[in-house]
Amino acid sequence: MENKVSNGLLQKWITAWALSRELPLPAQYKSGFKVEVGDEKQKERYVFAESNEDFFQLAQSIAEPWVYLKVCVPPHQFIDKIPERWELQPQGYMMHCFHPMNISDVSLPEGYLVKYTHHNSTFTVEIIAEGGKQASIGRVVLIDDLAIYDRIVTEEQHRRKGLVSFLMKELENIALSKGIFNNFLVATEKGKLLYETLGWKSYSLYTSLVIPAQL
Repeated sequence: MENKVSNGLLQKWITAWALSRELPLPAQYKSGFKVEVGDEKQKERYVFAESNEDFFQLAQSIAEPWVYLKVCVPPHQFIDKIPERWELQPQGYMMHCFHPMNISDVSLPEGYLVKYTHHNSTFTVEIIAEGGKQASIGRVVLIDDLAIYDRIVTEEQHRRKGLVSFLMKELENIALSKGIFNNFLVATEKGKLLYETLGWKSYSLYTSLVIPAQL
């Protein structure tokens, strides 16, 4: 059973997403939110908690490519009610872990170093391999009572070594040190399976649409 995402939770999530990328903070857009991303293949993104009239009107009005619509409901609730120019993207999943993660004592494998940095409310943990190259990196953004994890990446040649477990534990420890116990993130299909092994559960679908470049 999917949870209904409140606008308050959605605002915290999209604020953390923007802070993690050092983008302008989201602005209210009717019943949703808008972020000016400014990337060649993502000019703006609009996010909505539900596929309501504001969402449908916006989908009808946008014709230019590389503007993203994000909504916390399954595609079948809206896909036949919006123009065909919109293309569904791979399914995303909002996930939560409102208890300690299922990570036993884990240590950094030999040959790796860990680096900690932070900027305002964004804390970054980076794992460096021999030779000084990045092996894994992740961020946690602290918004009120919520720790929002973002941009968790491990390079292909360093996977299946326990780096993600170590990384997530270190990020969780940062949140706990600030008295924050509620964890939240958005995962891909593949990431969802990994986070479930760490004790995370699905909270809601997070569905993305975009108009691709015109041929």
